[in-house]
Amino acid sequence: MSKKTNYSYVGIAFIILVFGIIFIPKIVSRISNDDITRDESRSEDVSINPKETKSDLAYLKIGDEPKKVPAFSFTDQNGNTITNEDYLGKVYVVEFFFTTCPTICPIMNRNLVNVQNHFKDFENFGVASFTINPETDTPEVLKAYAEAYGISNPNWHLMTGSEEAIYKLANEGFNLYTAKDETVEGGFEHSGNFALIDKEGYIRSRRDNFGNPLIFYNGLISEAEGTDDDGIPQEITILKEDIAKLLKE
Repeated sequence: MSKKTNYSYVGIAFIILVFGIIFIPKIVSRISNDDITRDESRSEDVSINPKETKSDLAYLKIGDEPKKVPAFSFTDQNGNTITNEDYLGKVYVVEFFFTTCPTICPIMNRNLVNVQNHFKDFENFGVASFTINPETDTPEVLKAYAEAYGISNPNWHLMTGSEEAIYKLANEGFNLYTAKDETVEGGFEHSGNFALIDKEGYIRSRRDNFGNPLIFYNGLISEAEGTDDDGIPQEITILKEDIAKLLKE
């Protein structure tokens, strides 16, 4: 065997030795730490580029565009000006009500207090309540109402302002029917549904059995009742479930 061949074998042996010294301890360490495979690219900093997680909740779409909460600006129960931008980064529920409502509003707000208490540890959860009787419902009246119902979440704003702006927001912005009607008890007619808004200001909901968005959540039946007299099931539980999903997005 020639000297040249011997040198080749020595060189190969040396390379194998160096490989073993450098890489075998790393391989052993990976095995010991149950870190054989990795999903992420080694060139990607996952702390800077986290994978986005979107829930299965649908967007309410008008045409092909997801519907976003329109701009608004009103005064809350503490006399502060609150706009739609104050809710960005928060998951929140929207309702339209009035403090002297003798029928559905007390039910709706007891249910919302239930939801509030369920998410009491989440600073990015809130509620937006718009009065449809702003002439009566001043900030002082709204504050007393909030105290009477146990409203404690700092992101739960009961708002008053321009009647025209509120009705436009209800009927066009959220498609939640609202109107004056002297023939009905209380003098106002309005939807008993809640709208659910994600952190980016889009209206979201789960889908029905046919794959269509529910759009709104019935606020008129409590979890304790289960169903109403017509057998319609309560939707407060699924509202809570869907709020939890959006909080994780």
